[in-house]
Amino acid sequence: MNNLRQEFIAFSVSTGVLKFGEFTTKAGRQSPYFFNAGLFHDGATLGQLAQFYAQTLLDSGVQFDMLFGPAYKGITLASATAVALAAKGRNTSYAYNRKEAKDHGEGGTIVGAKLQGKVVIVDDVISAGTSVRESVNMIRAAGAEPCAVLIALDRMERSGKDDALSAHSAVQEVSKEFGIPVISIANLDDLFGYLSTHADDPQLAQFKDKVAAYRARYGV
Repeated sequence: MNNLRQEFIAFSVSTGVLKFGEFTTKAGRQSPYFFNAGLFHDGATLGQLAQFYAQTLLDSGVQFDMLFGPAYKGITLASATAVALAAKGRNTSYAYNRKEAKDHGEGGTIVGAKLQGKVVIVDDVISAGTSVRESVNMIRAAGAEPCAVLIALDRMERSGKDDALSAHSAVQEVSKEFGIPVISIANLDDLFGYLSTHADDPQLAQFKDKVAAYRARYGV
């Protein structure tokens, strides 16, 4: 198993960002786990998270010129990742968008570096893919090229309602629609692997079968 991916799952559990139990997802599903990147909300955890993002991007081999963070979570994630990349010897510019256009000062909806070249979109997860579609449109409108999406966790879930599940996950659909890779620090398989290697921990062992059942029902 990839050590970086397993380290990220362990880090997410230790910080309470990844929790196990009974949760209702945005899609209305009863999930045995919940991932909330908004809980990476102090300097130490954000700095460590950015290290995972930066190393994952570098390890992917994707050729890129800059980062783009969709409002709102992506703003912090892209900027922190840019700092981590610089510390690793790769100084990279970044930009992000406002939800509403500004009519004074620099104006417009884009803040930061000019969108140009090959752009990596940095976000936490992909649910319906709406944020990615909006980002792709903004990047292309500026004459730049979206080259990848970088996320923290790929839930590897088929999209759609229970009685009409898609054959693909939201991540797969985004990748297919725009012809770009979606790179994740970790995914559901890594999460399940983490539970499997902690079978002697009664707090975690109880959720292994529940995650397996959830994956069998909704997984791709």
